Amino acid sequence: MATTNDLQFNSLINNLIREGILTTQDAQKHYQDAQQKGVSLINYLVTQKIVNSTLIASKISLEFGLPLFDLDAIELKNVPKDTLSPALIQKHHVLPLHIRGTILYIAISDPRSFQGFDEIKFSCRLNPEPILVEEHKLSKVIDAISNAADDLISGMLDSDLDNLNTVDSEEVATTGDGVDDAPIVRFVNKILLDAIKMGASDIHLEPYEKFFRIRYRVDGMLSQVSSPPASIATRLISRIKVMSRMDIAERRVPQDGRIKMVMSKTRTIDFRVNTCPTLFGEKVVLRILDPTNAQLGIEKLGFEPEQQKLFLDAINKPYGLVLVTGPTGSGKTVTLYTGLNILNTPERNISTAEDPVEITVEGINQVNVNPKAGLTFASALRAFLRQDPDIIMVGEIRDFETAEIAVKAAQTGHLVLSTLHTNDAPQTLNRLLQMGIPPFNIVSSVNLIMAQRLARRLCEHCKKSADYPDGFLLEEGFKQEELSELKIFKSVGCDLCSSGFKGRVGIYQVMSLSDKMRALILEGGNTMQLANQAAADGINDLRASGLNKVRQGLISIEELDRVTLE
Repeated sequence: MATTNDLQFNSLINNLIREGILTTQDAQKHYQDAQQKGVSLINYLVTQKIVNSTLIASKISLEFGLPLFDLDAIELKNVPKDTLSPALIQKHHVLPLHIRGTILYIAISDPRSFQGFDEIKFSCRLNPEPILVEEHKLSKVIDAISNAADDLISGMLDSDLDNLNTVDSEEVATTGDGVDDAPIVRFVNKILLDAIKMGASDIHLEPYEKFFRIRYRVDGMLSQVSSPPASIATRLISRIKVMSRMDIAERRVPQDGRIKMVMSKTRTIDFRVNTCPTLFGEKVVLRILDPTNAQLGIEKLGFEPEQQKLFLDAINKPYGLVLVTGPTGSGKTVTLYTGLNILNTPERNISTAEDPVEITVEGINQVNVNPKAGLTFASALRAFLRQDPDIIMVGEIRDFETAEIAVKAAQTGHLVLSTLHTNDAPQTLNRLLQMGIPPFNIVSSVNLIMAQRLARRLCEHCKKSADYPDGFLLEEGFKQEELSELKIFKSVGCDLCSSGFKGRVGIYQVMSLSDKMRALILEGGNTMQLANQAAADGINDLRASGLNKVRQGLISIEELDRVTLE
């Protein structure tokens, strides 16, 4: 049932249409575009300069009977501090202006902001009273406040925590007083924000007998970033457990949780949180799940041109099995979701089963497997096949049952994408055989097998050329005829990178099945024979692909050895 505010808002839009400011078709289109961008219609009309900010503010003022105020008349320093959190200000696109008694005067530019007033009232224990302001001025002030908050958090130093009072662990467990300490809250926010800014994939909080350390995993490598006093370890971890909706009184068993951080109206980052009891307290690891990682675009993954063509050809086939293999942390999920984003259109029904879902994508039906409840990869696959699927993604093929269903689905008109834990593409074929999949089912279902690693990319700002002895280069795999013109770079380090590296690039072995490869599988060929046939078919193994990255100046020889030498 529509509320009075909804009816008035619709009346406002109708007035704009009647006055010729908008057409009905334009209003509908702008509304849809605003929805896609995750902003309000008012914000979209103003930022896209479709409607003048002052004009629409005056129309809203008349329609809703709200006083119109000029934000230029106040100074940012006079805005009530700490009344509303920056996250709440961003979420509802409002600004606290003044407190009088129990009334909090709040600047709004969109009448739909009324919908957040209950949450605002609960948060600040004051009665919100709306004051209308122009959209472009409100957005400018909110951005300024948000940036100031980020600067405050980022500017905190570990020394700020030296004077914190310690709280007995039993007191934290029973009363929770320790988790509400403002410096602790700010410091946890700093940990999360700094990790995001550094591009970390994981955060480790580790208590020991006499010290406590915090480490980030950046570009696949762990490095220590902070060592707060050991006396506040319990309070920091309790704060994270509260944010993750865990039981802060339970310290004897591992727990799992999740934190959602709203960075802006269009960007939300999730943290998958796990605690593990150790000798001197609970260790906490947070996995940072940033959806933008899966929207890099296929050109940025690191494929060679012929490898990219093979991958695109395979995922655009109407049916068949595409397998991605490699160790944990080698970027398999990002590769699969890059493919799914290409395939994600309204004409296709896409379902995924994962343990757990790390990247959420609109338009894809995603399922978290839960073996304890009986929801396994195999049972999820069976359910998908009864839901008229076009494309299925299975997080991992771990057993014969899952492999069998995936192969049958690939044979009956469905495109199936999945991962396996093997070292290279030929080993994947042998792994399927070991699971019990008949050779004739493998050759009739598999479209493509792809092995991958992630190597740290050299910083473009500080990398420099390096000289190596010819004998060393030949041992690494380079050819004698290319040594005279070969230019190799090594890491240095600067203010813009992490120890000479910035970002990562994929190294791939992309293998489609040739007729000779299929015949060899049917004959029961072993891994060595399959690898030799792949080489005969002109398929670069991981080492050869990595050498190309060295030739291109993207990675160093030392980094290549780190990720490809078994």
